[in-house]
Amino acid sequence: MDELKLSDLLAEVLELRRLVTEEGDLILSRWNDWLKDSEFAGSASNFACYLSLRHHDLRDLQKRLMQAGLSSLGRAESRVLPSLDAVIGLLKSVSQGVEWCPVSSELFNSGDRNIAARADSLLGQVTSDSPIRLLVTLPSEAADEPDFLLRLAQLGVEAVRINCAHDDEVAWKRMVDNVNQAAAATGIQMKIMMDLAGPKIRTGKSRDKKELRWVSIGSELAITLPGHLDDAPHGMPAVECSLSEVLRLARAEQRILIDDGKLDTVVRRCEDWGVVVRIEAGPDGKGYKLKPEKGVNFPDTEIDVPALTDEDRAALRFVAHHADGIEFSFVQSPEDIESLQSLLAQERPDDWQKIGLVLKIETQRAVRNLPDLIVKAAGQQPTAVMIARGDLAVEIGFARLAEMQEEILWLCEAAHVPVIWATQVLEGLIKTGVPSRGEMTDAAMAARAECVMLNKGPFVFEGIQELDRLLGRMKGHISKKTHQLRPLQSW
Repeated sequence: MDELKLSDLLAEVLELRRLVTEEGDLILSRWNDWLKDSEFAGSASNFACYLSLRHHDLRDLQKRLMQAGLSSLGRAESRVLPSLDAVIGLLKSVSQGVEWCPVSSELFNSGDRNIAARADSLLGQVTSDSPIRLLVTLPSEAADEPDFLLRLAQLGVEAVRINCAHDDEVAWKRMVDNVNQAAAATGIQMKIMMDLAGPKIRTGKSRDKKELRWVSIGSELAITLPGHLDDAPHGMPAVECSLSEVLRLARAEQRILIDDGKLDTVVRRCEDWGVVVRIEAGPDGKGYKLKPEKGVNFPDTEIDVPALTDEDRAALRFVAHHADGIEFSFVQSPEDIESLQSLLAQERPDDWQKIGLVLKIETQRAVRNLPDLIVKAAGQQPTAVMIARGDLAVEIGFARLAEMQEEILWLCEAAHVPVIWATQVLEGLIKTGVPSRGEMTDAAMAARAECVMLNKGPFVFEGIQELDRLLGRMKGHISKKTHQLRPLQSW
């Protein structure tokens, strides 16, 4: 490495700050019409500066800053300009003899306070020994078993999730009533999140003959529009796709994944009735048995269908008056958010902005549009982001999931919005009572989020207690991207 010159470092960091400010202002100008909530304006400005900062390759500069004993800017997410100003102030003091004037604590830590306050408001204040909030999915029996909600409250659960893809308004109302009864008994009012299912892209019926229900690597499969099984080539295995609009968008050489990626196919040709695909990967041996109600993903296809279905719109009439927050499935564009906000305004014209919105990031398009999605939502109402790792992993590939969940965490911290870490957290423990090593490590990494979602299962109470213990230990080690140096006791 060349001899380090503080004057050169100062010039470089000053130029970086100029670019970040200039480029950030351009990004922010695109969002001005969305910032109806002035309280979010400062967060949007920091977010714009962060996006600008991350458009630059800073790796060499980071090494030289560390060599000089300065911040590497590696944890600047929630405080971009204050972090740059802190470095500039020290460099000016040392290289130019200018009196050092530190960045105010109020300014430097305001982003962290925003995240904490918004997490408390939308997801509930932390009630247990764990520093991370828990969001627990309610099973259908929670409608008829008040003790289930009472036990959750007693365990310090901060929020519950009602999946509107299941049950009906009568059952949802009983669940809500049971939440309120548990609050009256314990003094703990759990937040109620209600999940709009969005478009369901699922397999439907398959051909009746037993030998046509199995497919293997190298064979061809017909995926048809609903009701068009008989139009597929005779003697070829065939299965319906539930959403016609999406299947019609598929093109040759694009992938179609079935059952969480268990079956990996590529489109060979498109027909009026559907598509013919070739099986590229799947179970060895006997092959894969076609079944209904299995998820279908189109990772290479630009899916431009509304996120709100007719069923979602009907459910929203109940949800708008009973939920503290709405989990928005399949949200992909600012237009999706505008549609939902418009419907909420119709249902609750005076105070719809008080309802929280959880953006479930499930597709590649949602990832690309994430900055706009966050600002469009948070500019008008309390907002959080859910990293929906199940569908997202299938959409972007399992190899990219670890990278992408980190990037989503960074962007949300820069925007000062809380994050929900979701999908298969401690799934083995919740289903069988026995955790795996890998899922315990995965759950520990959730300490960087503000909330963790647990799905339903026979051992969910044990899962809650184990997760509280695990995250309670992790809180002394990590806060967002910062590794905290508490005293080590093992050596």
